[in-house]
This record gives sequence, structure tokens and C-alpha cells, in this order.
Amino acid sequence: MSDLYGLAGRPDVHEPILIVTLEGWVDAGLGAGAALAALLGSLETELVANFDVDSLLDHRARRPIVRIVDGVNTGLMWPEIQVRSGRSAGGRDLLFLVGPEPDHQWRAFCTAVAELSGAFGVKQVVGLGAFPAPVPHTRSTRLVSTATSTELAHRVGFIPGTIDVPAGVQAALERQFAELGVPAVGLWARVPHYAAAMPYPEASVVLLEGLEQLTGVSVDTSELRTAAVSTRQRLDELVANSEEHAALVHQLEAAVDAETERPLGTTIPSGDELAAELERFLREENQ
Repeated sequence: MSDLYGLAGRPDVHEPILIVTLEGWVDAGLGAGAALAALLGSLETELVANFDVDSLLDHRARRPIVRIVDGVNTGLMWPEIQVRSGRSAGGRDLLFLVGPEPDHQWRAFCTAVAELSGAFGVKQVVGLGAFPAPVPHTRSTRLVSTATSTELAHRVGFIPGTIDVPAGVQAALERQFAELGVPAVGLWARVPHYAAAMPYPEASVVLLEGLEQLTGVSVDTSELRTAAVSTRQRLDELVANSEEHAALVHQLEAAVDAETERPLGTTIPSGDELAAELERFLREENQ
């Protein structure tokens, strides 16, 4: 057994799905974080394993929190990387890999996660994430995937061609599971550039919908949908105050509308440039 984790329990699970949502890599609009919160809030979970954060994390980058009461240091709250287990309302066994993304020993960490997954008979791995994209808030959020097979990629949608981008540990886990023959897919919501730094609940809704389509695991998204409507109304109001920024949104709309007639990811006109000014405008509005 790897010395990177310690077992805290041995749940009775049958072919569980492992859901991976680690903090620290890109999560535009807090899409994955809010989706995970909705998932965990919908069921009871128990601790399965704790990872050795002293070996995996840089505590200067993710400092523990000290609680001081009337000048007395009463203890520290350390960051934790955990595997937790639960069962969906539909009776599907689930494991959750949660906590901050490791700073060190990615290869050893991936081996340890795979070891744990093998011990509990994990049937499928699903990662959740969201990234900023040149898309407008006035169009429905779409998912793209990274996956261990062509079949999985086509089920979700993907960006065609070859793309070299910095990787998160989720990508390393996908490769680890690919080598073991365990299906793994990353669901990625495309969030408007200019809304990436604020909560964007529609991304969470779309991620949970994608999870349900892939696995049958469903979660009540009514609160997230209500919040998504409010967010869109707020963005509409901000954009309406400037003809210049409204024109930029219209150009993004035209690009995305054209995209629906061709595969996801085909080059669209200057998306980053179109969004840059609007992003700056909305950031200034929030100051």
C-alpha cells in the first residue's frame, strides 16, 4: 500500500464512480466547485482515505488556518486531500477525490489514487472543471471533454485538432487510468472570459447535467438554475450600459452561433481580443 495515504474506512461499494474535483487548477466561474458542493450536499458521505498533505502540499502556498480566541492559539485547520464515499439518490455508489491539487509527487499521487480505486473496484472516473472561453453569457453554456477514449470524447463533445496546454493533475490521473483500462473523462464547462472571476452558476448546472448523462447520477439543480438567471440578468444590465461592450457581445454571439454549424473548437474570429475590453469593463464595475 502507498505511504501517501491512510485508510479511514472500508465502505461496502459496488463498481463505484470516482468523481474528481481538486482545487487549485482552473475553475472559471467556480463551476466545478459549486457543482461539487451540490453533489456533496445531496447525500451523506464518509471518509475513506486521507492523503499525506505534508508530502504533497506546499504549506506556504496553501497555509493552514490558525484559530485565535482572545489571544490564545486554539489550533490549526490544515488543508486535506481526501477520498470520501457516498450513494446517490438513485442508489449508485460514488467515491469523491476532493481537496487541493497536490504541489508535489504527481506521479506517486496518481499511482496511489489508482491503487485506492482498484481496491474499491472503481468502474469509471469523471473529472469536473470549467475554463474561460471566448463565448457570450447570452448563449447556453456548452461542455467539452478530455477523455481516455474516442467514444467518451464523442459522447460529450471535444475540441478537434491537436492542442498543447498546461496540465492539471486531473490530466495526469486520466492518463494513469487509461493505462489501467479504466474509462475516464473530464467534463469542462466553457465560461465567458469576462465572467470567469465571478460565480457563474450555469457552468455548474451544465456540469451536473453532463454527469447525469454519462452516469445516471442526478442532483437537484433548482437553486443553481435560479442563481444562473440572476447572474445573467446582472450581466445583461452591465453590458446594456455600454454600446461598445454590447457590440463586443454581439460579435461573440455571431461567432458562437456560427460554431454550432461546425465542430466545437474550430477557430473563431479573435475571441480573446473581443472579450478583453468587456472583461476589463466588468472588472472595473465590480471594484
